Amino acid sequence: MTIAYIGMGGNLASPAGQPEATLAAAAVRMGALGRVAARSSLYRTAPVGYVNQPPFVNAVVGLATEMGPRKLLDGLMQIEDEFGRERLPGLRDGPRTLDLDLLFYGDVVFEGAGLTLPHPRLRERAFVLTPLGEIAPALREPRTARTVAEMLESLVSPSGSANDAVVALKCEFWRAGVVR
Repeated sequence: MTIAYIGMGGNLASPAGQPEATLAAAAVRMGALGRVAARSSLYRTAPVGYVNQPPFVNAVVGLATEMGPRKLLDGLMQIEDEFGRERLPGLRDGPRTLDLDLLFYGDVVFEGAGLTLPHPRLRERAFVLTPLGEIAPALREPRTARTVAEMLESLVSPSGSANDAVVALKCEFWRAGVVR
């Protein structure tokens, strides 16, 4: 089994409900692709890129899977579709019901059509590194050998905050931590 880390996000209601409910239902649905081994807390985050939209809810899930990376990505995209994901042409960072990004697949380094591993922009994004750092701070990016904690530390501003727009949420139906 390989541990894959999947970034989750959304800022629009889906058939499952508001973004918090969507992420919770999608994490359960990911159980069909492997075993959910860990999940971070939920975080409310400011939009990146296209900023004229509601804030996002983000999290990261660690998934133990026997699927290869391409098949796993296909499964994640199918889950996005099930939760009403619409891809608007020309609006890469626009609003969405659910976004599932394959961040890491073990220590695999891969570049191909529609898939780059590790995710090429993860080290620039506090909304990914903060939840990932909660469940896998010692995970190393294989190209640079930097840990998630080190990448997150490099985003810390002089005020001591990685990103004031990344705020932990309390959610009664989301349980963070190692899943047994």
